[in-house]
Amino acid sequence: MIRRKINPLVVLYHITVFLPIALCVTVVCALVTIVMTAIFGDRKWGYWPGMVWSRILCYTALVRVRVSGRENCAPRQSYIFVANHQSIFDIFLIYGWLNCPFKWIMKKELRKIPFVGKACESAGHIFIDRSSPIRARKSIMKAEERLRGGVSVVIFPEGTRTKDGQVGRFKKGAFSIAADIHLPVVPITIKGAYETLPYHGRYIRPGVIEMKIHKPIDTSGTTHDNIAALLDEARAAVAAGLD
Repeated sequence: MIRRKINPLVVLYHITVFLPIALCVTVVCALVTIVMTAIFGDRKWGYWPGMVWSRILCYTALVRVRVSGRENCAPRQSYIFVANHQSIFDIFLIYGWLNCPFKWIMKKELRKIPFVGKACESAGHIFIDRSSPIRARKSIMKAEERLRGGVSVVIFPEGTRTKDGQVGRFKKGAFSIAADIHLPVVPITIKGAYETLPYHGRYIRPGVIEMKIHKPIDTSGTTHDNIAALLDEARAAVAAGLD
């Protein structure tokens, strides 16, 4: 894994140009989401402002994006997308370039972020409460209710960002949904986001981030008894995309 060098001029650019733009765009897109979903619902307005927000942030951060595998996903089909979590830029990458309506499954602590938390709630994203198994299960059931009419869910099954760039242990939440409603699981590999902004990084390193969308995994025969096999298959696909 190659660590990108930090250019002092780029750091100056990010502090004086990128950060003010990112703050303004975040507030504006959050307000648009809150207002427009209240009027027209979250089918489109829960997704499009976030897509615009993500693309603007990547472009102004001097980050280029490459996507492959979009042909693996059919229009108007609901999926359970599972991706490795390298950096905060993973969110921008998926929101900006996945090109299908979806709901995030995210930890409830994100609800506290000013503007962003309320916008996510208005957009219909699902906050998972991991304080107890019962509350976590209720969050999963809520996610299952949203998977209708071509709406998908996206989850980072590692639960948190990687600290070393490698794929961590997957948790069972996304795969429990698959066992319940038998939607295809689509692994996504994100590569380069860790080098752009690692877990303890303070400065963005411009470069290329790649997103590879793998072929869907059939879950018609998945039950809660053999969920580990599905988890292992999805994790193996994600990890293979990093090689």
